[in-house]
Amino acid sequence: MGIKPVKTLTLSDIARLAGVSESTASRALRDNPVINAQTREKVQQIAAEHQFKVNATARSLRTQKSHTIAVIILFDAKTQQTITDPFLLEILGVIADELTRQGYDMLLSTSKTTDKDWRSYYFDSKRADGLIVIGQGEHDERVEQLSSAGVPFVVWGAPTGSEAFAVIGSDNRQGATLAVSHLLAQGCKRIAFLGDIRHTEIEMRYLGYQDALLAAGIKPEPLLQLNTDFTAQAGYVQTQQALFKQLGSLDGIFAASDAIAMGAMKALLEQGISVPQQVALVGFDDIAMSAYCTPSLTTVKQDTQAGGKLLVAQLLGQINGAKAASQLLPVKLIERQSSLRKE
Repeated sequence: MGIKPVKTLTLSDIARLAGVSESTASRALRDNPVINAQTREKVQQIAAEHQFKVNATARSLRTQKSHTIAVIILFDAKTQQTITDPFLLEILGVIADELTRQGYDMLLSTSKTTDKDWRSYYFDSKRADGLIVIGQGEHDERVEQLSSAGVPFVVWGAPTGSEAFAVIGSDNRQGATLAVSHLLAQGCKRIAFLGDIRHTEIEMRYLGYQDALLAAGIKPEPLLQLNTDFTAQAGYVQTQQALFKQLGSLDGIFAASDAIAMGAMKALLEQGISVPQQVALVGFDDIAMSAYCTPSLTTVKQDTQAGGKLLVAQLLGQINGAKAASQLLPVKLIERQSSLRKE
């Protein structure tokens, strides 16, 4: 007498055993929060008992979707910034976790390696169902082409209100105003700005820097605005080569990123310049390392958790036919040792 083969269950079988529709079962298996927790747990338990796994290839052929989201990091061709930048790693981690929770894979690329025609490369080839673009760069024309193509994508950057596409980002101008106002309140009178204003987000931070100075009756000095790449090395070199010439009267630095700030701090400390007693310092981002350097770094916190989750929600909404809207996220000044002169 032969052994009767065990039937391999399909998604339809799992749905029937759970007493739900096939679409509900599919969402429950992807742990989609749209399905209530009790139903998700029931479907997942039945699937586990029958050793059921979703056939990703079959699902893609059936739905004509890849269930993959491409995340593109926009880099200026001249920048030394890489994906290992701490802020990028933080927001990428949030995006990856949220996409996994929603049943999507993440394909990571940079503008240095991807094709010029993003619609053809990602959408026509079925490589991705949507794009998340990190950074607006120097107004990259490929982003504008995506907007004209009518494909689902969302950008992390600096919303200005003039874009024809959805941009999610921090209130960079307000954050810079908070940072510089704090330095002024600590007694600083001549404050330098380190950051590359060709980038929209950094331009907004420079405008916030100017806002705070002008509100205090101080005229911004072009000599103290130094175009600086996003890296610690750039902050270190600019401080050595340019800011040391101003040290007779310079008493504050606002850096457009924590990495730049840490490079500047290293240059100052190496020359025996005390931070914050002689030069107070504030960064931007609140990367994890900013709390553990010596002295610890005062900075403007960007909410990467809220930002990453919102990027995913807005994009998946577009894929499902909803309209996406730009949104400005609040920021917060985190006071630490590098700027606190007054108790």
